[in-house]
Amino acid sequence: MASTISVGRVAENRKARHDYDIIETIEAGLILLGSEVKSLRRGRASIAEAYAAEESGRLVLINANIPEYDGARDNHDPKRHRYLLLKKKEQNRLLGHINRDGMTLVPLSLYFNDRGLAKVALGLAKGRKKHDKREAIKRRDWDRQKARVLKGDL
Repeated sequence: MASTISVGRVAENRKARHDYDIIETIEAGLILLGSEVKSLRRGRASIAEAYAAEESGRLVLINANIPEYDGARDNHDPKRHRYLLLKKKEQNRLLGHINRDGMTLVPLSLYFNDRGLAKVALGLAKGRKKHDKREAIKRRDWDRQKARVLKGDL
């Protein structure tokens, strides 16, 4: 009997690219409970207010909402802290950036890879000020207009 593996994006943080300058993206694994995986496979999760921080020397995903799974005997806390799986060297480098440089780790998307493992794409980010956000919007609009003009000429 063949098992089906659900591959694809479960949740996306669209506002992150607006609120932050993403300097680098990193893929990390998650330590999840069974009921959390079942809930994710149903496509129920929110990472809009989530962020990654240090807790007892390890990186932890904080404030990610994975709702309870209805069919589970022992359910989980929807907003519990979830450990991130990274190589030690990479984890230490990211912790250095967070502690020293005033940067933050923001989850960009939560998905299942081709092997069926839950992964989170993290962005090493620096916060944008209000005027920077307006400038980014103007630049994006200008690029759209340029693309329209070039498309019309060809």
